[in-house]
Amino acid sequence: MPMSLMAIKEKLDNHLGQELIVIAQAGRKKVIRRKGVLKKTYPAVFVVDLDQQQNNFERVSYSYTDLLTKNIELDFDVIS
Repeated sequence: MPMSLMAIKEKLDNHLGQELIVIAQAGRKKVIRRKGVLKKTYPAVFVVDLDQQQNNFERVSYSYTDLLTKNIELDFDVIS
């Protein structure tokens, strides 16, 4: 059963401040994994502060639609 965008936002609100791995589709058979912390949720997007040792930029934002359409996945079971 597909979730609504508000239900996705509410689930993410429960994980604010937690470490996560963002798994993003970057084209055919190419996947990008970025480690960071879920920093803030807004009505249409959420912000992840990225680990500066692994990434060239500080933060990235995604829409809830990206999660709904499975363009990205979030993994909160990060082992440091």
